[in-house]
Amino acid sequence: MLAKEVTCCSSASLFCSGGGEGSLDRLLTSVSSGLSPRKRTTSQCKSEPPLLRTSKRTIYTAGRPPWYNEHGTQSKEAFVIGLCGGSASGKTTVARKIIEALDVPWVVLLSMDSFYKVLTPEQQVTAASNDYNFDHPDAFDFGLLAHTLRKLKLGKSVKIPVYDFTTHGRQKDWKTVYGASVIIFEGIMAFADKELLQLLDMKIFVETDSDIRLVRRLQRDITERGRDIDGVIKQYNKFVKPAFEQYIEPTMRLADIVVPRGGGNMVAIDLIVQHVHSQAALASAHQAQPLPQTLSVLESTPQVRGMHTIIRNKETSRDEFIFYSKRLMRLLIERALSFLPSESHIVQTPQGEDYEGRTFHGKRITGVSILRAGETMEPALRAVCKDVRIGKILIQTNQDTGEPELHYLRLPKDIGEDHVILMDCTVSTGAAAMMAVRVLLDHDVQEDKILLVSLLMAEMGVHSVAYAFPQVQIITTAVDKKVNDLFHIIPGIGNFGDRYFGTDAPPEWSDEEMDEPSY
Repeated sequence: MLAKEVTCCSSASLFCSGGGEGSLDRLLTSVSSGLSPRKRTTSQCKSEPPLLRTSKRTIYTAGRPPWYNEHGTQSKEAFVIGLCGGSASGKTTVARKIIEALDVPWVVLLSMDSFYKVLTPEQQVTAASNDYNFDHPDAFDFGLLAHTLRKLKLGKSVKIPVYDFTTHGRQKDWKTVYGASVIIFEGIMAFADKELLQLLDMKIFVETDSDIRLVRRLQRDITERGRDIDGVIKQYNKFVKPAFEQYIEPTMRLADIVVPRGGGNMVAIDLIVQHVHSQAALASAHQAQPLPQTLSVLESTPQVRGMHTIIRNKETSRDEFIFYSKRLMRLLIERALSFLPSESHIVQTPQGEDYEGRTFHGKRITGVSILRAGETMEPALRAVCKDVRIGKILIQTNQDTGEPELHYLRLPKDIGEDHVILMDCTVSTGAAAMMAVRVLLDHDVQEDKILLVSLLMAEMGVHSVAYAFPQVQIITTAVDKKVNDLFHIIPGIGNFGDRYFGTDAPPEWSDEEMDEPSY
């Protein structure tokens, strides 16, 4: 029965060693694998979903902190799954099914379609008439692709181009992806380069009937890419079909597992997921567990409780909201400073006596605010830290995809040597805070030198940040237990930015939707 569902490379084992790489030499003669990687900025192809929502959870596919091993330390490399198959064979569907079944909150879905080479003006004309061969190894920038995949595998940030299939060129905007738990790399030539093969921990070939692939390609290219039916058929017969027979189908022998029928083959997908689970310790949900030791909550004194009563009240005026928010921020920042390292320091008093006190033991203190709400905490930090340096990170949630995106970054020079106080007024799921921490790590800030401060956090956000970054100290004035389906903190504080800056929410929003959608 199993043989009908999954085709194996060897009758002895489901997951074969994937030998025979030497047979690919003829496929690599025209590929410039020695090209030095070009400096770029970033983004995934539009066809790659940055976020998947299931009935139980949300899975981020733009990359997040990597796995941790059984000792609680960060794994050196992410687990890379390579997905190969003919055009429109269902590779992306298989990838999404694997992601959903893995139960991992952070995944990178990397498409080979993002790495088509930049065409010359002459090639642009050829492509417009459907006479350019996009299904040949020469069409891909393997040098940039291998460089990108290698950095992702090490958990580092990368910059990915966005390819426009209508204009046959790269868009001006690129996308930054931070870190990785699991990397799923899919493309028609995923197995056609030796350097790429060495980076793959598991190789999967998606096998789909050629007639089905042709029908899918017709539907996709006409509806999504603005092509006409004659051009699609011409390109298929002239380039796609011959390329599959010459370059793609022969690489099936390199696969650890072959998946017939694509995303509909749940038996094969279940076996793949079981194997991945056996190879790495996957991140698990931390809800309903005790709050982490790295969390410090301001003591709930009558004064603190009273200020929360005022700022949580929807009837509170803007002036009072600002006043009591600032009071809480001052207490919060002063509490955060107590976690900075200090050392004994003896000074002489005006009376000529020695006094043994404490002084900051570090090079500098830098504040970094997550815009826009986090910027309101800067005055409190400046009030207690003379001449503190300030950086800013703008992370906003894409309203169409729900994905937190990095839009702006300004960090002081040599921030890697500093202790950093990362400021955000509310933390719900923790996605924006984790992205900000990832940015700081990419700028060489040490994890144990980062303090995340927030007026209000949800338990989900606390667990997410603490699990992903166990050395980051988290300081807040209160923790609320729930996050609703819209990722708003319950009971919450409302939209902090709107209430503080006096900007009104869109009129179509209801009162129930006014909680701060801070990720």
